[in-house]
Amino acid sequence: MVRLNRTTLSRKRFLLLLGSAFTAMGVSSKTSARPLSVRVNRWLELRNYSGTVDYLQNGQWRRAQSGQRLGSVGQGVRTGYGSLARLAVDTGIGFVSVSENTDLRVTQLYTTQRGGKVTELNVSRGQARMFVRPFTNPDSRFEIRTPSGVNGVRGTDFGVVTQPSGRSALAVLEGSVASSAQGQSVAVEANYQNLIFPGEPPSAPEPLVDDPSIDVQRLDRQNRHEDQTMVLLEGQTSPYNLFIVEGETQNTGREGDFSIVVPLPLNEVIEAKVITPSGTVKLYDLVVP
Repeated sequence: MVRLNRTTLSRKRFLLLLGSAFTAMGVSSKTSARPLSVRVNRWLELRNYSGTVDYLQNGQWRRAQSGQRLGSVGQGVRTGYGSLARLAVDTGIGFVSVSENTDLRVTQLYTTQRGGKVTELNVSRGQARMFVRPFTNPDSRFEIRTPSGVNGVRGTDFGVVTQPSGRSALAVLEGSVASSAQGQSVAVEANYQNLIFPGEPPSAPEPLVDDPSIDVQRLDRQNRHEDQTMVLLEGQTSPYNLFIVEGETQNTGREGDFSIVVPLPLNEVIEAKVITPSGTVKLYDLVVP
C-alpha cells in the first residue's frame, strides 16, 4: 500500500488544476475568434419610419414602433414595399437609412476591453445607406455583411444594394470601404463603386455613377393564361441598381439586363422602381400597349 503525504497530494492537486486551466485556455482560443468584450449596453434605435416596418425579436416579427431598440444578435427590421426606416447607432456613431423591401439584422454588437465599438449588420436583401463618423479608437469597426461579401469601414458615408440572388453593390460617397469576399479585399474610395457576385472576389472599383434609369426594350402582352393576360418586360438598368416591378424585387443579369413576366394590372400600367446603392429612387409607370 502506497501512502501519499499532504505535500504530495497538494502538489498533485496543483498540477491537475494547472493542467485544467491550460486546457480550458486552449479550448477558448480555438472556439472564440471574437476579441474579449465588456458588458456595455449597445443598441440601434428605430428613430422614425414610414409604411410597413416589422421588428424581429425572439424569432418573431411584430409591427415596429418608434423608439424600439435592436440590442441583441439576431434582432432586426424589415421594410415592405414603399416603406422606409431610420436607425440611430448608440453613442452617436452614426445612422442607418433602410429602404423598402429590405431585411437588416444585427450579427455583432459589442464593446471591446479597450473601449472599441464593434457594430456588424447583415443586409440579406434590399438597400441601406450608412452614415458613420470616423472612429478614434483602433478597436472600433463597422461592417455590413451581405450574402456575397463584407464591407468594413472606420467612418464613412456609403450605401449597399443586395439583390435576391445575393449579388451586392457598393457605392462610397465619403471615406473608404474595404470590400471583401472569397479571401480577397479591395479598397473602394470616395466616389467609387464595385460589385460582389456570389462565390466570386470583389470587382475592381470604378467611378461612381448614380444612375437610376432603365432602358425598356420590350413591353408586350402575353396570353399565356386563359383567365389572365401576362406582360413581358425586357430591358436593362445598371447592374448596381435594385429593380422592383409591381412591388417585387427582381434579379438582373451581370450587365443589368432583365426579362420579367408579370400579370397585366387592371389599369394596364406596370409600376417599376429603381433604387441605386446610394438610395436614389426613380419610379416608372410603364403603359402596356
